[in-house]
This record gives sequence, C-alpha cells and structure tokens, in this order.
Amino acid sequence: MTTRELKVVVLGAGMAGMLAGIQLQKRGYRNAVIYEKADRVGGTWRENTYPGLTCDVPSHFYTYSFERNPDWTRHLPPGPEIQSYFERTAAKYGVLDMIRFNEEAESAEWRDGKWQLQFKSGHSDTADVLIAATGVLHQPRYPDIPGADDFRGAIFHSARWDHSVALDGKRIGVIGNGSTGVQIISALAGRAAHLEHYQRTPQWIMPVENGEFSEEERAAFRDPEVLNRVMNHDEYMAAVEAYTQAVTNVDSPEAQEMIKACVDNLEQSVRDPELRERLRPNHTPLCKRLIFSPDYYEAIQHPNADLVTTGIERIEANGIRTRDGELHELDVIVYATGFHADAFMRPMQITGAGGVTLQDYWADKPRAYLAISMPDFPNLFMLNGPNGPVGNFSLIDIAENQWIYIDQLLERLRQGDCDALAPSHAATEAFEAARVEAARNTVWFKGGCSSWYLDKEGIPSSWPWNFERFVSEMAEPDWAAFGLPSPTADDQSRVA
Repeated sequence: MTTRELKVVVLGAGMAGMLAGIQLQKRGYRNAVIYEKADRVGGTWRENTYPGLTCDVPSHFYTYSFERNPDWTRHLPPGPEIQSYFERTAAKYGVLDMIRFNEEAESAEWRDGKWQLQFKSGHSDTADVLIAATGVLHQPRYPDIPGADDFRGAIFHSARWDHSVALDGKRIGVIGNGSTGVQIISALAGRAAHLEHYQRTPQWIMPVENGEFSEEERAAFRDPEVLNRVMNHDEYMAAVEAYTQAVTNVDSPEAQEMIKACVDNLEQSVRDPELRERLRPNHTPLCKRLIFSPDYYEAIQHPNADLVTTGIERIEANGIRTRDGELHELDVIVYATGFHADAFMRPMQITGAGGVTLQDYWADKPRAYLAISMPDFPNLFMLNGPNGPVGNFSLIDIAENQWIYIDQLLERLRQGDCDALAPSHAATEAFEAARVEAARNTVWFKGGCSSWYLDKEGIPSSWPWNFERFVSEMAEPDWAAFGLPSPTADDQSRVA
C-alpha cells in the first residue's frame, strides 16, 4: 500500500520536541521540521540556569529510554548536566538538522485541510500535522509588587538569571518557596553575606539523598547491563505507582507513609522550635507538588540566612519593605515565583476548524482529550498538554508514553484511513467529566491548599488517576473517539 507523505511541523525543541523529531526520523518521516524560538535546544533546562538547579527525578531515569546516560555525577541530575545531555543527544540523533532556530510561531490556522503557520520573523509554513511540544513551565510569572522599578540593585526572575551579577558577599532576597526558591537558598546560604527567604505559604519537604557517583561507578555504568541493574526499573516504577496512589487516595498506606516522612523531616531537621513552627504548613502533605531537598532545612538555619514570613508591602530603592514597616536592605532580589502553568501554546493564536479559536476553547480552562488532542483542532497533537500527569516523576517518561499514542494517530493518517483526526466532542466531554469527578477525590483537592495544580474553579488540572492507568490509556487509542474503526491486524503490524 502506498503511504501518504505527511508534512509534520513540531513546535519546540525542548525535551518533548526533540523526542518527536527523533521518533519521526526513526519512522521514516522525511518531511518534518522543528521550529524553536530560541537559538539552541533544551527548553526549560536552557531557560533555567539558577544556582542549585537540580531535577528531583533520579538521574538515570531522567533520560530517554533509548539513550541512557552513564555520566551523571550525582544521584539527582544537575541542570547544566541535563542541558549538556540534551545537546549531545540532539547532535547524536541528527535532530539539529531538522530544527529552524530563532523562529517563534505567532499563529496557526486550519485552512483547506492543512495548518497554515506564521512566525514572528515573517516566515510561513504549511503542515498536514502540527505537534505542540511547547512545554508546561516556560512563561515566567512575575509578582505584582509595587516599587520594583525603584530598586537600585539587581532584580530578576529565576528563569532569567543574570549571571553578570556577583553573589558572593551580597545581601540577597529570594521571593518564593517552591522547588526553585528552595534550591536557590540551599545553593547560596554559604555564599551570601546575608540571605533572606520570603515565604508566603510554608511547604512540606520530602527528604532525599543527593550523593555523588564516584569515577569508578560512572565507569561501570558504561556497561549497559550494569547500568540497567543499578537503575532497577521495577523499584522505580513501584515508587512512581506509590506516589500516584498516594495523591489519588490520601487515606492509602502510601499517602500515610509519605506524610510521615515529610513531618518527621521537619521535626528532626529544624532545631529552633519557633522557626520550626513558621516552616510548618497548615495543609496536608502532597496537596502541593512535593519539594524534594536534601539540605534546605540546613540552609535556612545557616547563621547568615533568615526566613521572612511577614508579607511584602513594596520594593524600595534599597530593598524590601515588609508590612510591619521594616526595611530589609538588599543588593539582589530574585523572583522564584514560578510560571504561568496554564499557558501551554499560548500566546500563539491557534484557529481550528470552523473558526474555533484555542483562546475561546480554553476560555474557562485548558482541557484536552487524554491531554493530547481537542475537538475542532484536526491533526493537532500535544506532548505534555493540559490534564496530563505532572508530578514528582519524569516528564520524559510521560512524553514517551504519549508518543506511543500519537504515533498510532499519525499512522492512520499516513495510511490514508482519513485526512484529519480529532476527538469527538462527546468523547472529550465524557473524559473531562470523568477527570473532574476523579480530581475531586485527590489530595490536591481535599488537602486544603492552593497550588498551580488547581484551575480557577479549584479543580486539580493534573491527571487524577494512577500511573498504571495512564500507561494503559496511552497504549492504544480508543478509535471510536476519533470516528474510526479499530485497525486491522495488518494495520497494527505496520505500526509495530
């Protein structure tokens, strides 16, 4: 049978976009291009370069399954090593030849059975299939604090770190105490003359070890059999499943074990009872994304570090004025205030069939069928789209499972079974109703806290079921949801 030659455009050359490029090449797609708004690959690991940057997934699991890395130096991968890994992988698999750098997509419109794309540079392109790999946390969120323009020192977001600014011996204030703020405090506690951590809401912290791999260990890891044995896939997947069981059922043994670990970590690590209580959250552990840190409690107890829990009134020329009237004199202010987690492809203007815009479709909240596709947006597929699993596990693993699903959609298009694919409104609404109902049973909903997991209606936006169900859903599409019969045995053999 003659296959259809599809033109595939991928938006983004971060982890997921690179995965798409590698897999498209592997499957023989000769007419595929990746557009990247920056000048190199890496996505979030390119954008974030702050001191202490570390992934909280064990190093050997934060790699593509087909390109393990024996050279990690620590048990948790440092940001610069992750970026180097992606750059090496892009070169090794020929991804760089597919990428057009410094091209930011401005709009995409489904017209005459194709996606018509316009870029800020003035360039335009046409695609049969559009794959959005634009990432989740990539648009920095800046706090609305009066007086920021008056500050005489250096002030910047953690994702826009200014490396020209000297840090040693300086007075530094860090606003925000999610994973980023915690990592920055841990990295700077011994370097700053004075370090202040501005905390609005205390966070639970899960203890974790982050030791170094010896030269001997790294040499041994170059033997794939040794590396595979050390990785212990079964143990890791059991931990992932335990985490998802914990967040979907706060009364489960898994949840109780993780809650106890967080509470014991606070009780046993913070000596001063007054500081301990200021660090104690009033919500259930797990209802926010867990912070994993081997040393934050030690860092915040450093003689030169202070925890500031009084609200910020304004920023002035010489520092931060808190609501009690005190002026905290500073040389550097860092916003560790996170990202617009609901942006995804936006602000790009996307228009689907019949003139339906993404902005209108997502007017209430971002949503998608199985986090991958949407009705009225034919042949538009997302990696790490809305409502997918986002938590304390590898997004590479998530994207690889999603690619299994997307690859099968592409194959039906390639084989001419249809010209366009999008889920039905009925299937999408049924999925969304089930997702919302399940989300109300998670600790994110029941735990009594606000977080970037919650939409404006207070419903958790992340995958509300366990990881095993996600893997099962990604194994094969429900073809009826796309208005297609199940593929024949011959069709399935072509996909395999």
